[in-house]
Amino acid sequence: MPDHVNRRKFVTRSLPMGAAVGAALGGAAPPARAAEPSAAARALEGLDAAGLQAELSAGRLTSQALVRECLKRIAAIDQRGPKLRSVIELNPDALAQAKALDAERRGPNARVRGSLHGLPVLLKDNIATGDAMATTAGSLALAGLRAKRDAFISQRLRDAGAVILGKTNLSEWANIRSSRSTSGWSSRGGQTRNPHVLDRNTSGSSSGSAAAVAAGLCPLAVGTETDGSIISPSNVCGIVGLKPTLGLVSRDGIIPIAASQDTAGPMVRHVRDAALLLQVLAGADARDAATAAIPAALARQLALDATATLRPDALRGARIGVVRASVPAQSGVAALFEAALAVLQAQGAVLVDPVLIPNQDRYGETEFTALLCELKDLLPKYLREFQPDAPVQDLASLIAWNSRHATRVMPHFGQELFEQAQATEGMSGKAYREALATNQRYARAEGLDGLFAEHRLDAVVAPSGNLGWPIDRLLGDHYTPGGFTSPFAVAGYPHLTVPMGQVGGLPVGLSLGALAWQDLRLLGLGYAYEQASRMRPTPRYLRTVAIDD
Repeated sequence: MPDHVNRRKFVTRSLPMGAAVGAALGGAAPPARAAEPSAAARALEGLDAAGLQAELSAGRLTSQALVRECLKRIAAIDQRGPKLRSVIELNPDALAQAKALDAERRGPNARVRGSLHGLPVLLKDNIATGDAMATTAGSLALAGLRAKRDAFISQRLRDAGAVILGKTNLSEWANIRSSRSTSGWSSRGGQTRNPHVLDRNTSGSSSGSAAAVAAGLCPLAVGTETDGSIISPSNVCGIVGLKPTLGLVSRDGIIPIAASQDTAGPMVRHVRDAALLLQVLAGADARDAATAAIPAALARQLALDATATLRPDALRGARIGVVRASVPAQSGVAALFEAALAVLQAQGAVLVDPVLIPNQDRYGETEFTALLCELKDLLPKYLREFQPDAPVQDLASLIAWNSRHATRVMPHFGQELFEQAQATEGMSGKAYREALATNQRYARAEGLDGLFAEHRLDAVVAPSGNLGWPIDRLLGDHYTPGGFTSPFAVAGYPHLTVPMGQVGGLPVGLSLGALAWQDLRLLGLGYAYEQASRMRPTPRYLRTVAIDD
């Protein structure tokens, strides 16, 4: 759920591992002759997923060592030090699973399951895992309750050899509970903090996934988005986030808001990692009819090599529309955007400047109507299949449970969006059918489809959003509007954010959006920009920052 739907050139060099942890603990960097970081620490700090896999394959690194290093960082940075609160629960079996994967790689019948064999990954805590961990959407109503089986994508990760390290904190119920919520807060996990500036918001709802990846707690994470929940936290935490085409990644086992917009996607530090993770997550699933629409050519490419389109020259000749209406009213962000446009042009892109996404005002209200109607009907279906032992069975009983436990569950904001959803007729009502038709008409055929056809575009570009705003539990989220999450979320089309730079220590990303099923092409464009700009920021764990923007 997006923050805005709920509520209507500084380049930093990578710090050495010891210095980063020292800063996180609030002290000075350790002396120059401090103990050398371990091989796992150096690998985690400096390599992407393919580089880590190469180290594992060569025997210079083990999955156990990598998992131990992630756990060490989580203890030092997430649980102590700045207390990011990005990880809501750790998998007690992670080290044992890493040991077993190391044995598979080196045993007499050696095998490598897939591209993620031995690599740790964090999952947002609304993605079901049929293991020792709970699946709660950050809610105390589901605390301690295990899902009956893995979500489709959880099983895909295990089949590819990934170690599911833990679950990440999130905006409770993916930010669909209240119009006054504070992103990154859940009654189970508390407030996630931005690793760049600790008193700034992580945005939401995939808050913990973004903060954990930015802080280097884990190389890979999975978030979910209904509208903005991958892109926005990735933007303010300075990482790469991809919201895939609706239907490319199965929604099975993901605590739902709206089937018409929900999707999971990669949240990582490198565009190449997004492609590798997407290759594992994507695929047809009999339990999710939307995945049957994946084009055969895209399915074949994903099965072979999702990184094939990642070339430094991918921008050459690409026609990219510049959506200036989506630039936030922040001068520092606008200046970074102009610099990013210059990079795109220098790499051979043809800029169509400006373009305007049409008819966005036609579905501002109907998007919200559709989400509330779908939430009412889809939540009880999830609970029946995955968590039938929960003390709540549907939205009405969840509202009642929250009211009974209001002191713990609602100390900062209420549940008026739940109440509005409960008051709808659900997906069988005329209001829902009309809202969904309006959304699809004006976001697709009379929206992005028409725009791309008129200007023969390969992608559109804008800043991903505004700078991270101060955490405010009294007033909730408040920020400068910007970015174009809604058109691509409502249409179900792919949207990628890549770090664009920093203003006063606060990151901001560059968004690229494309038409349906152009996910790999979009990743190729983002990769070319990433390689030319080299703007990935490293967190400094500043306590606060004062800037004019």
